[in-house]
Amino acid sequence: MADADTATLNPSAEDASADLAKQVLGPIAGNRWVQLAAGVTAMIVISNFQYAFTLFTPGLKTQFASVPYSDIALIYTLFILFETWPVPVAGFFIDKFGIRNLMLVGAVLISLGWVGGGMFATSVFDLYIYYGVLAGTGAGIIYIATVANAIKWFPDKRGLAAGLTAAGFGGGSALTLIPISSSIATMGWAGAMTAWGIGQGVVAIVAALILSHPPKGWLPKDWVQPKAVAQTRKEFSATQMLSQKEFYIMYAMFLMVCTGGLMTTGNMSQIAKSLNVFDAKVMGIAIVPFVATLAGVTNAFARIMWGGISDRFGREYTMAFAFALEGVLIFLMTQIAGNPIAFMILMPFVFLAWGEIYALFSAITGDVFGPKNASGNYGIMYTAKGLAAILAGWGAAAVAAMYAGSFSVPYYIASGFDLAAAALALFVLRPMIRKRIAGEA
Repeated sequence: MADADTATLNPSAEDASADLAKQVLGPIAGNRWVQLAAGVTAMIVISNFQYAFTLFTPGLKTQFASVPYSDIALIYTLFILFETWPVPVAGFFIDKFGIRNLMLVGAVLISLGWVGGGMFATSVFDLYIYYGVLAGTGAGIIYIATVANAIKWFPDKRGLAAGLTAAGFGGGSALTLIPISSSIATMGWAGAMTAWGIGQGVVAIVAALILSHPPKGWLPKDWVQPKAVAQTRKEFSATQMLSQKEFYIMYAMFLMVCTGGLMTTGNMSQIAKSLNVFDAKVMGIAIVPFVATLAGVTNAFARIMWGGISDRFGREYTMAFAFALEGVLIFLMTQIAGNPIAFMILMPFVFLAWGEIYALFSAITGDVFGPKNASGNYGIMYTAKGLAAILAGWGAAAVAAMYAGSFSVPYYIASGFDLAAAALALFVLRPMIRKRIAGEA
């Protein structure tokens, strides 16, 4: 079946309001909720590549005992960089040639990344290539393809659809972190990485065969634009988007808010040690995988909850409130040393206030610059995550090392970033966007 992007269609207004997608793609692929479910499934698969890294670090530190932790943390940083920086190119090809072929490439790369890392890596440098470059690039392709597909299929519920899709990435790990932790305990980090790499690759390939963009000219039946959300009537190319001031405000905000959450995700084991709670257990389960599982649930729920709220109350108001809340919670993390109960309670709320960025920034990119080129445009926006990874991974670990392993100073910086982004959303971005879109009318 060819991607719908390549179909030649000249629908009348009546056709556009009918279910044109099912006529072109069939009853399964033409159902936008099936498309959404396939995208969420693919996101669940790639979530482990980011959120399970902290479970592998103890084994990596043992095997590569002579290597500084900051060099091991660089594996995570490289994964984020390659998950984000090649994405604009992938997004361009997705918008131009369709989603399925790129998704298949991404599925193969994620599988090769973990299988190669588990079976053939004999040094940290090898993991830079397998886990960082290959798996990172594959995950980035799948991520941008599924998020942009949700934006295209749900112009009426863009925040909710982007939130549900991003929730697969943020919360999918909640289903698998404890099983992966158990696999590591019985098979070692390398055996677990190999086995899970094969299984996740197969699932991603199946999801890829379902996904397709909507036909040209398709709109959901009885579509009504959300009143609280300003949406452009224009379709901006990447070059046109880069000429707009609001892009750079959004990019800076994404970079700032992304830092604290990525730092917590990639360094949770080390943060727990610096807070003197690493050895605690909850119901017989080590506290880090237990809390990481809870955080995965709240991270996923955050994307759905805040995405839906933003459809009703507007993206910028939602951003301002959520980012300010995150700034407060990140600061509170510095005040709970030696208290495993506080760690267990506070950490999931940190992710509840942070996870929404992947729903809100993808949705607002479609709102402000149009859905047609959403894959490429959001791909460019998403590279802010790569820059944040430098601060959050290797950078945070290096700063913590200067303070005897304490993450208090990195957390102070991240909290300031969050509060600054909240102010930008409310006082700079909102009036700028609405003035420009009002001028289009």
